[in-house]
Amino acid sequence: MNTDGLLYGVSVWALPILLAVTLHEAAHGYVAMLYGDDTALRRGRISLNPLRHIDPVGTLLLPAMLLYLSGGRFLFGFAKPVPVNFAALNNPRRDMVLVAAAGPAANIAMAIAAALLLHAAALFPPATAEWLAANFGNAIFINILLAVFNMLPIPPLDGGRVAVGLLPDWIAMPLARLEPIGFFLVLGAIFLLPYAGIDLFGSVLLPVVDFLLRSIILLTGHI
Repeated sequence: MNTDGLLYGVSVWALPILLAVTLHEAAHGYVAMLYGDDTALRRGRISLNPLRHIDPVGTLLLPAMLLYLSGGRFLFGFAKPVPVNFAALNNPRRDMVLVAAAGPAANIAMAIAAALLLHAAALFPPATAEWLAANFGNAIFINILLAVFNMLPIPPLDGGRVAVGLLPDWIAMPLARLEPIGFFLVLGAIFLLPYAGIDLFGSVLLPVVDFLLRSIILLTGHI
């Protein structure tokens, strides 16, 4: 991959990924505040400033590696988790579900907003329009991907916390105990299971991403 291609790849991926992870985390903190826990507010995490949410590995190193290895075609990352004191919530079990769901919901809202803004790209000169369209298109994809990935039902992913809050205790409690190792289990499933012929990313995540992508494109008038 040449330098120009790498720089162009960074220019059309950097803003979408930063906005996606920043608003995802800020949404968790904002909803937690609404339901009684001001931990994120006190620590300055209900903010649109990406610097408050950057994780050196998840926001910088991992996306850079994926961008390079994919030849500028793919980027994925995550931010520092927003601190939430679930015990401080008004109704801890119910409100945990709402706090957890807020991040993926924010990503879906951003994907819809990017799809609507994509219509405006054609109003600009061709080179600018192409660059804007790439940014908006990447924003749609990365936000949907983050929403779907985070809704996998394994804590500490958002879907795991939603599941713990909704399932009966005899299932929820053992599931909750997976939280310290849950993220490593998910990464292992994505990157190691393909060697056993099981492609979690390609056969489970991407079909859901594709369905939501097509739905949003249709909803926002691109078809």
